[in-house]
Amino acid sequence: MALQQISSFAAGQWVAPGAGARTIASAITGAPIASAGNDALDVLAMLDYARNTGGPALRKLGFHDRARMIKALGQALTARKQELYAASFDTGATQSDHLIDIDGGIGTMFVFASKGRREMPDGQIYLDGEVEQLSRNGTFLGQHVCTPLQGVAVHINAFNFPVWGMLEKLAPTLLAGVPSIVKPATNSCYVTELAVRIMLEADILPAGALQLVSGGLGDMLDHLGCQDVVSFTGSADTALKLRSNPVILQNSVRFVAEQDSLNASILGPDAEPGTPEFDLFIKEVAREMTTKAGQKCTAIRRIIAPQPRVEAVIEALSARLAKTVIGDPRDEATRMGALVSGGQKADVLAKAAIIGKEAEQVFTMDPGLSGDLANGAFVPPMLFHCADPDRAQRVHDTEAFGPVSTVMGYRDMDHAVALANRGGGSLVTSLITHDADVARDVVMGAGAFHGRIYINNRDSMKESTGHGSPLPHMVHGGPGRAGGGEEMGGVRGVKHYMQRTAVQGSPEMLARIGGKWVPGATEVAGPAHPFTRRYNELSIGETLNTASRTVTMDDIEHFAHFTGDTFYAHMDDAAAKRNPFFPGRVAHGYLLLSFAAGLFVEPNEGPVLANTGLDGLRFMKPVSAGDSIKVRLSVKAKTRRTDEYGEVRWHVTLTNQDDEQVAEYELLTMNAY
Repeated sequence: MALQQISSFAAGQWVAPGAGARTIASAITGAPIASAGNDALDVLAMLDYARNTGGPALRKLGFHDRARMIKALGQALTARKQELYAASFDTGATQSDHLIDIDGGIGTMFVFASKGRREMPDGQIYLDGEVEQLSRNGTFLGQHVCTPLQGVAVHINAFNFPVWGMLEKLAPTLLAGVPSIVKPATNSCYVTELAVRIMLEADILPAGALQLVSGGLGDMLDHLGCQDVVSFTGSADTALKLRSNPVILQNSVRFVAEQDSLNASILGPDAEPGTPEFDLFIKEVAREMTTKAGQKCTAIRRIIAPQPRVEAVIEALSARLAKTVIGDPRDEATRMGALVSGGQKADVLAKAAIIGKEAEQVFTMDPGLSGDLANGAFVPPMLFHCADPDRAQRVHDTEAFGPVSTVMGYRDMDHAVALANRGGGSLVTSLITHDADVARDVVMGAGAFHGRIYINNRDSMKESTGHGSPLPHMVHGGPGRAGGGEEMGGVRGVKHYMQRTAVQGSPEMLARIGGKWVPGATEVAGPAHPFTRRYNELSIGETLNTASRTVTMDDIEHFAHFTGDTFYAHMDDAAAKRNPFFPGRVAHGYLLLSFAAGLFVEPNEGPVLANTGLDGLRFMKPVSAGDSIKVRLSVKAKTRRTDEYGEVRWHVTLTNQDDEQVAEYELLTMNAY
C-alpha cells in the first residue's frame, strides 16, 4: 500500500514531502502508513507571508469579526469530524480518546468564539482594566490597552493531541489578530494536516492566517523578532533547547511553554474506603492512567495517599486496572489503545525502569496481543509503590509518558503537600476530599507549585470535568518544570499574542482610541431622545441632560412603606444623625435610582428592547428631603450582539442642586439594530 503523503501548507501552497522526509508508522501495527517532511521549505517566505499578508488582513477585522470566524471554523470541523476520527485511530487512540482530542478541540474553538463576542469589544483595541486618573481635575488620564502583535505565532505541538493541541493555541491567536504557523509532532501530523485542510477548504480564513509545517521547522526560529511568539508543548529538554536559541534570547521573543509535569493526586485524610471520595479517587486515577494510554500532559503520575490507606489504594486501583481491555483502538470493546510509536514505547519502558529502582512494581498485566497487534506500540498499565518517597528522587523527576504511576504514602497534610511540590512545578494537582479546611490548606501550601488545583468530592463529582481536562475558561500551564507558561484561560490566553501598552492623554484622546466614552470627553446632544434612536443611530458620547426633581419627605415615607425598606437611616432622624455617614434622615439609594429612571426614560414603544442590568453602582453623597437630583445619561459603549440588536452601555451620573455627584452607575440596554 502506497504511503500517504503528508504535505505542508507554506506561503499559500501545498508542498509535498521531499528531502528529509520521515516515514510514519501505525501505532497499532507498526506498519508504515505515511511520509512527512521537506527540508526545502522556504521558511523566510512563510514568515513573510504571515507577517505581511495574514497579519494585516486579520488586524483589519475586529474582535467580533474574528470570533465569528473562529466559530465558523469550529462548525466546518464539526461537519467533517468523522474523517478526523477515522484518521486518528492509527495514533493508537480509541473512540473515547477522539472525543477528548477532536471534540475537545472544536469545543475550545466555540468557547473562544463566545468569549470573543461577550467579553471583548466590537473593535480592534482591547481595554485592559479601568481608566486611571493621573491628575487632580481629570484632564490627564491613563489607560492600558492591548493591540495585536505584528508578527507571527509559531505553534510547536506535541504528538498526543494532534487536533486539540493545535486548536487550543490557534483559537486565542486568531482572536488576538495574529497569524499562525502550526508545526505538529511528526508522528501524528497526518491528523493535524487533515484538520488544517478542512479549515482551509472552508474558505473562512484570510490568506496568510494559517500555515502548516509537516516535519521539521528548519531554521525558522533563527528569523524571529520581538513581534513574534513561540508557543511550545513537549518535553522539558526540547523546550530548553528551543528557548535557548540565541535569536529568541536576543530579540526577547515571547516563548510560551507547556512541558513535562509530574502531576499528583492527593487522597484526603477523610476519604476512607467505602466513602464516595475513596471510590472517586480510584476512578479518577485509573482513568488518567489509561485515557490516551497515559499520554497526557495532565495525567496522574504520583498517587499520594494517607499511609494507613496505601494498601487499600493499591488493591482497589489494581482491581480496576485489571478490567482495562487493551487492544486495537478501532474495536469498540477496547478501552486503552497503543502509545503513538515504537520509539515512544521504548522511552516509556526505559523511564519505568528508572522509577523501578526506587519503587516496587505492584501491578501490570499481559494484554495477550498477537498477530499485527504484537508489533504495535502497546504498553499495559504499570503501577508502582514507593515506600520511602522522602528519600526517593527519580519518582519525583522522571515522567514515563504512558500508563505509569506511583503510589506513595503521607503522614499528615503538610507531608502530602511537600510530596506534591517535590515535582518541581506541575500543570495540575488534584485533591479528593470532603473537608473544606483540608482543601484550603492544600491550596495555600501547594498553589505556588501547580498551575491548576482540581478539588472533587461527592458534591461535585457528577458534573466535574476530571483531573486531566484543561478547560478553555481556565489557565493551562504551570511553574518550574511545567514550563512557567499559561495557555487558554479565556481572554487571558488571547493577551499572550497582544502587546499591553500604557496610553496617557486627555479624556477625549482615550475615548477616541478605546471607542469608549470617558467622563470629561466630548458630550454630544442627539437630535432626539436617545431612547427613540436605534442602536446603529447612537454615537459614543451622545448625552441627555435631564430636568431636576425634588425629593420630599413624603417620597421617602412612601418608598419605605411601599417596599418594606424601613432601615433606620431613612426613618429615624436621631439614629441617622448618630451615623457618621448621614446628616439625618436620607433618601433610599434605590429611590434615587427609580427617580433617575423616571427622569431619563422615554416611555413609548421604541428601539429600547430591554434593561438588562447595571454595573458599578456607587452612592457618593446622601440626599435629604428638599434636595433635588438631575441625571446625565451618556452612551459609553456599544456592542453588537446579533443582526437584530446590540447592547448599549450608558454612563449614568446623578447630581444634586449644587452639582455635587450623588450616584454613578452604568446601565445596560438591548437596542434594536
